Amino acid sequence: MNFEISLPSINNPVANYIAYKKVGNLVFVSGQTCRENGAMKFVGRVGKDLNVEEGKLAARLCGLNILSQIKLACEGNLRQVKSCVRLNVFVSSAEDFFDHALIANGASDLMVEVFGEAGKPTRTSVGVYSLPSNSAVEIDAIFEIF
Repeated sequence: MNFEISLPSINNPVANYIAYKKVGNLVFVSGQTCRENGAMKFVGRVGKDLNVEEGKLAARLCGLNILSQIKLACEGNLRQVKSCVRLNVFVSSAEDFFDHALIANGASDLMVEVFGEAGKPTRTSVGVYSLPSNSAVEIDAIFEIF
């Protein structure tokens, strides 16, 4: 497990929602895009504007943004995370792109890197026509905390 991972600064919500919500011992994290330091880093469609490796990096960045939010929800202590329950991965993709699961691995692999087996989530990965601010990937998540 790697609790000392370097995380990006928090991306504040850009519309009428909150970044995360605690419900009992679950934390629901709103969709996180490929924003880094306030700027969208990966834009366009995977399979058209970005290749698979770039798509995986985009998903990893979304995962890092999720971890920034969950760390905030856990008052700065990622050791409060019991498990990554669910990742919902949305990939802005070309019409003939079908490897969404490979892109989603960018985030899933990160969760396992940080939390070990407890980081292995249930998951959905889907292709979509477009995402907010032309982000290549957006991911929301559910975590169980102690």
